[in-house]
Amino acid sequence: SFMADEMQKKKTASGIEFDLRKLVAAHPYLPFGTVVKVTNLSNKKNVNVTIIDVGPFVKGRIIDVSFEAAKRLGFVEEGSVMVRVDVISLGNGSVNPEAL
Repeated sequence: SFMADEMQKKKTASGIEFDLRKLVAAHPYLPFGTVVKVTNLSNKKNVNVTIIDVGPFVKGRIIDVSFEAAKRLGFVEEGSVMVRVDVISLGNGSVNPEAL
């Protein structure tokens, strides 16, 4: 799924201000600063995003991407799609302690 307008300009768990035009995402346990490639399994479009927040908080979801990433992945209309997440580089930021 993707994070929309209500998150705009709010501080994320990493301390970074959320900008829906950036290629960023929330993940439940990857360290902040991790770069992942997200691939939309229905159309094979992909984009690299940086993990800056914790989430999603909906059962069965593994990543929330920014609006810009959702646009590039082609699923703004659907709201959520099945994706593949591949780690490109592991960040050195903190992780969600509840995921440990």
